[in-house]
Amino acid sequence: MPRPHPHGAAPDALRTSAREALAAVGSVVLGQPETVRLALACLLADGHLLIEDLPGVGKTTLAQALARALGLGFRRVQFTSDLLPADILGGPVLREGELVFEPGPVFTHVLLADEINRASPRTQSALLEAMEERQVSGADGETRPLPAPFLVVATQNPYHLAGTHPLPESQLDRFLMRLRLGFPPAEAERRLLAEGPRLEAAAALAPVMDPATVRAAQAAVRSVHAAPALLDYVQALLAASRGDFAPGLSPRAGLALMAAARAWAWLEGRGSIVPDDVQAVFVPVAGHRLAGGGEEGDHAAQTLLERVPVP
Repeated sequence: MPRPHPHGAAPDALRTSAREALAAVGSVVLGQPETVRLALACLLADGHLLIEDLPGVGKTTLAQALARALGLGFRRVQFTSDLLPADILGGPVLREGELVFEPGPVFTHVLLADEINRASPRTQSALLEAMEERQVSGADGETRPLPAPFLVVATQNPYHLAGTHPLPESQLDRFLMRLRLGFPPAEAERRLLAEGPRLEAAAALAPVMDPATVRAAQAAVRSVHAAPALLDYVQALLAASRGDFAPGLSPRAGLALMAAARAWAWLEGRGSIVPDDVQAVFVPVAGHRLAGGGEEGDHAAQTLLERVPVP
């Protein structure tokens, strides 16, 4: 059982809990400390995460370990060509002669949308309202709120495109970050070979936080200060993207960048964002929004960091 944390817990206690969660996830997702930290920052920034990589590199393990360490509910949906919106959102079912709403797997804290690009565009778009507004509108006219916090972790394999439907830009834009795990370092891979798959270890993690504590940490992240000079830097990055990589980064992307930088700064123990925080999260936040995404988008984001001077 997680240790109790009152909603009004001191910021230092919240940050300590978050760092303990970070360590717990890192004990399962081997050799990927920066990726794990970015994933946690994404959740603390109240955003959604897209993991784009080959099968078998630990995407599911990361999502489940994050949910377990934070004491959050977790559901996994395998996206396929015949998956329907109701399979995710839920819908009316007949019980004792009366139609009642049966909640779908989206009614959880962490939803793993596995191989999201294998579903039809109609099914992909069914997630848009849930991701943006944290609610589901049913055919009965009722609007049902989702649990808080709520995080979609979607995965896709960018190298096997047969039978897939690329995510539209409107859907990509709802993901705060896109990450790649890649192959583990040699030492971590050797440990993996010796100890076996990590998914069971992820499921067995003891929670160090709970939903109320995570919400309190998210509130603390939102209070991280951004000085005028820092805002100038972010605006300069946005403006440069629009000149060199038209149409460039939108205002929504700018807000995503600020949210992610606040989360990174908070995890680093700072009460104000510094340029290093922006640079740490810029490629994961901007890469899938630039130059058609993929490796080209990441390269464009890195180019922007090198071109725009730090104030």
